Amino acid sequence: MPTVLLATDADWILDEVDAALSDATTTVYRVRQGLDVLEAIDQLAPDLVILDEQIGNMGGMATLSAIRNAEGVDRIPITAVLVLLDRAHDAFQARRHDADGYLVKPLDSIRLRRAATVLLSGEAYEEPIDLGTGQPADITIRG
Repeated sequence: MPTVLLATDADWILDEVDAALSDATTTVYRVRQGLDVLEAIDQLAPDLVILDEQIGNMGGMATLSAIRNAEGVDRIPITAVLVLLDRAHDAFQARRHDADGYLVKPLDSIRLRRAATVLLSGEAYEEPIDLGTGQPADITIRG
């Protein structure tokens, strides 16, 4: 039964993620602050962490760095991380901070489920972006 940890202070993002991923086999938990993510990973051992790029007190990229640093010293298990980006151009930052995957907001359930399925299978997920329009292009899975 997959466990998903979502870090966001935006209720609409919780609504989107919960609607797309929660079912009889998947549970979504939420924290509202980036500072709470490492403790939640310790407690829940999630299969997937989803970070909103704009989390109130500690942004998604800083939180992702904290996760990767904690993994590097064996404080937490290695965890798949999906970052929800505000702009297509932020994909560079997601890659630089070693995100396993990213999506550009606004979200929809099909793209969320696709990304979660790929990441939960152990693959990396990058949503191809048309930099001219800032919109998702064709889907690519890299392994």
